[in-house]
Amino acid sequence: MGLTVLEIEVGNPANPEVTEKVDFLIDSGAIYSVVPTPILEKLGIKPLAEEEFRLANGTKVVRKKGIALFRYGERVGGADVIFGKEGDHKLLGAFTLEALGLVLDPLKRELKPLPMLLAALLSG
Repeated sequence: MGLTVLEIEVGNPANPEVTEKVDFLIDSGAIYSVVPTPILEKLGIKPLAEEEFRLANGTKVVRKKGIALFRYGERVGGADVIFGKEGDHKLLGAFTLEALGLVLDPLKRELKPLPMLLAALLSG
């Protein structure tokens, strides 16, 4: 199985015109996206909370979490973002993929549009 890497623009929702391009490893098994802290700080994104994670070797780590804007072509969405430390991989997680209206085809390792459903009551 191959790896899928994608260049995505990351920005601050309060100032969406200013973005930084980041090459992400797409990890549909990850919930959150991880962006290096210096990039988020440069964009003026502030941490709102901390989250605890367990690494593959069982070690627990704590990382700061905020909210970022993500742009891929004409697609724009906002999602939680983890402030990555040195040694952390730049990951694009499931929340960001969904915010962009995309899904990863696990067999072809390609991004496809996510079918958008809207539940509504119809009268009459």
